[in-house]
Amino acid sequence: MHFARQGSAHASPLSGTVGLWTLGLEARAAALLGDEASAHTANQTAVEKREQVVPDDLDTLGGLLTYPEAKQHYYTVESEVLLGHGDAHLAGQAETAVNNFSDPDDPAWAFGDMAGARCNLALVHLYAGDLDGVATAIRPVLDLPPRLRKNGIVVSAQRVRQALTQPHVHNALVARELREEIASYEPRRPALPR
Repeated sequence: MHFARQGSAHASPLSGTVGLWTLGLEARAAALLGDEASAHTANQTAVEKREQVVPDDLDTLGGLLTYPEAKQHYYTVESEVLLGHGDAHLAGQAETAVNNFSDPDDPAWAFGDMAGARCNLALVHLYAGDLDGVATAIRPVLDLPPRLRKNGIVVSAQRVRQALTQPHVHNALVARELREEIASYEPRRPALPR
């Protein structure tokens, strides 16, 4: 949170999307700390500043150096699920975040963001008590080949696994099966040359 806030302070005079990105990072950090007010303030500030964005040199370079609306939407949903929210309105937002990363030809697409958005959708379903929805949402993530299992994707999947230990779902067959499968979901470990 400290570093995200420092980034936001340094990026505030800039016109591009990097300032929005640091606000998204701040919202996620606040959510991890359970600071709902700070998470919502950072997300709301990002929404307001989105209307004033003038693309800069970093945005022109694109890729990881820009913060498209699809990623902002994904980060906003993630901050909400990290706070343990999962109502019908958030389910719609989470579905939109997944749809935003459904086209690999879209310049904003990234397989890590697609996987993260799906894990967030799984958590929304879990918090709403829909275990079948959890299984459906996370299945494409669990089916990723090992070479695509970056650490961030594994961390997102492990969040779902941890949430599946909640008392109201702990003993359900679907929850047990998903926990077992996610437990063996390992990141890619490159082998050393012989």
